[in-house]
Amino acid sequence: MRRSTAWTLLIMANVLFYCVLSFYQAGFAAPPREPARIANPIEQRAAMVGELQQIRELLKEQNELLRSGKLRVVVEQDARP
Repeated sequence: MRRSTAWTLLIMANVLFYCVLSFYQAGFAAPPREPARIANPIEQRAAMVGELQQIRELLKEQNELLRSGKLRVVVEQDARP
């Protein structure tokens, strides 16, 4: 008799545990899950080319300043102990 009562209580505890876990859900503050977006290599290359073109323009400006002689470089030594 004791053994059947113990099995019954164990089964009831498992069912109760399963019922409690089935009510679990993500909180309302959690952002909705979106599927991972696969990177588009064409867009990535276009962005890289755009960045490289901007860098090239900045280098052109820097070289023009250096060639013109209007650029002055001042070097100061840091007075840290």
